[in-house]
This record gives sequence, C-alpha cells and structure tokens, in this order.
Amino acid sequence: MACLLEDIIPCSSEWYILILILTLGNNFICPANGRAFFVFGDSLVDNGNNNYLITTARADEPPYGIDYPTHQPTGRFSNGLNIPDIISEHIGSEATLPYLSPELRGQNLLVGANFASAGVGILNDTGIQFVNIIRIQNQLDNFKEYQQRVSALIGYEEKEKLVKQALVLITLGGNDFVNNYYLVPNSARSQQFTLQEYVPFLITEYKKVLERLYSLGARRVLVTGTGPLGCVPAELAIHSTRGECAEELQLAASLFNPQLVQMIDQLNTQIGHTAFIAANTNQMNMDFVSNPRAFGIYICQLHISIFCCTKKSAFVNLNLLFE
Repeated sequence: MACLLEDIIPCSSEWYILILILTLGNNFICPANGRAFFVFGDSLVDNGNNNYLITTARADEPPYGIDYPTHQPTGRFSNGLNIPDIISEHIGSEATLPYLSPELRGQNLLVGANFASAGVGILNDTGIQFVNIIRIQNQLDNFKEYQQRVSALIGYEEKEKLVKQALVLITLGGNDFVNNYYLVPNSARSQQFTLQEYVPFLITEYKKVLERLYSLGARRVLVTGTGPLGCVPAELAIHSTRGECAEELQLAASLFNPQLVQMIDQLNTQIGHTAFIAANTNQMNMDFVSNPRAFGIYICQLHISIFCCTKKSAFVNLNLLFE
C-alpha cells in the first residue's frame, strides 16, 4: 500500500506550527485586517480536494478524522487538524476550503483556498499510481482560475491586493522520493539518475514551480522541505528491523533540504526581495525526536506502525502517517 504522508509530523503539531510561524515572522503573516491564505502541495496539506476525484489517494474513511471536531473523515490525511488548519488558527483566520468544494464561492473566496492534492510531487510523473490527482501545474492553473473568480467578485485591483498580501504555503518533494524514485526497485527515475543527480534535477524543476507561483502574484511564500523520509512508519515497516530509519531515504532528505534552501536564497536574490522563506522541516522533526523534553514532550517513542507520543500521560493529537 503506497504511503501518502511522506513526512513525519512531530509529537506536538502545535509546537511544529509555532516554529513555522516564528520562521515567517509577524510582519510576514499578521496584517491589521486579516489576510488570505493559499495552500499548494501534497497529502500533508490537502484538506479534501481528493474527495472530489476518482482516485485511490483519498482520506474519506476512518481512522482519518477520529480527532477532528466532527470525529468524521474530512479528506485530510490526518486524525485531526492538519498543518494549514493550525496555521489558520494561529493567524486568526478561518480554515481555507478545498478549491473543488462547492462551498468555495462568494465571500468564502476571500478567505483563500486550498489547492493541494494528495500524491503529487514536483514532477508530473510522481504519483502516477494514484491516477487522478491534481498535479502541481494544474494546482497553479486552478489558482489562476481562482483569481478570475475573485476579480469578478471584488474587481481586478482589489483582487491584486488580496493575492499579493496573502500568505502562501507550499509543501512538495517527499513524494518525488517515496512515490517515484524509490517506489519500486529499478524505477525509471533511478535508472535515469543517481540520487546525487536526481536531487539537483528536482530542485531545478521546483524553482520553475516557484517562479510561476511568483508570476501569479504570490509574494509571501513559506516553502517547506521534506521531513525525515526514512523514519516514516510505512518505510520503517519495509526497511527497518529494529526501529532504525532507512538510511537511503534519510540521505535523500539530507541532500534535498540544503539545496532547496540554497535555491530559495538564489531566487530571492534574482527577484530582488524576500518573497520565499524556507522552513527546514527535516531538522525540526529530528529535533522533536532527538530531544522531546525541550518541547514539553515527556514520553515519545517510535513504533513500526504508529508514531505515538504523550505529554504528562495525556494523548497528544498527531497526524496519521500512512494509509
């Protein structure tokens, strides 16, 4: 069964999001009169778009949603709230609706929209086993269409202001490893590239995605790297005998993240201002795992089938990590 959530969400999602918010800084995310929020990427941030698609990459059955306020699956690949939900809470905004939701109309459009789709990657051939998913370039096409809808609602000039002042989150990359390069032995991409060649190729293609996002008006963009890919429970079940993380996937993350940061620095220099901020989610996750007490987590253990944490014997809400 293919793994959809390619990153480990730390023991406390609240701490994780707080670090992301601090990474952005108050001036980046907190305007006086609110700000729209746009989300692009994969299953870590999809909040229900795939429910409207004929695809195997869906989160519409238990145990997904067991800790959501309704205790029902919502299309989030999580037991409860996901990263965009918690960011919305922290910036004092309503949660964004999936772009494919029929409820995304009228004033709801002004809150922003979630364009993410589980299973996608930087590359178009990533996630082909899921068949019908919204690949990243199609997500950007939908963003362009969204802007046309908003222009019809509030006018072109106000639409431009809304988009340029918006907070944007994009999360990609993990699936390009677990659901492409390492999906099967001797995959097409692994025959085409060594890992050391594949990572720069991904970074080059990711830059094209970010450049198009900028051309569509995004000016405040948080770009997350991959988490510790080799520590995902689905990968542990395949590769680990004593709970150790898969070395090759860990190497992939350690190569990808620094090159992503370097590319973003170069891109900001190219455009002349800081439009993109990189969040080293791999290091954040490993900090939680290696030193949980520093974040108020007193018991934290990794099991082959679930990532389970408690704080003072109380269960801490966490994202389910595999299908």
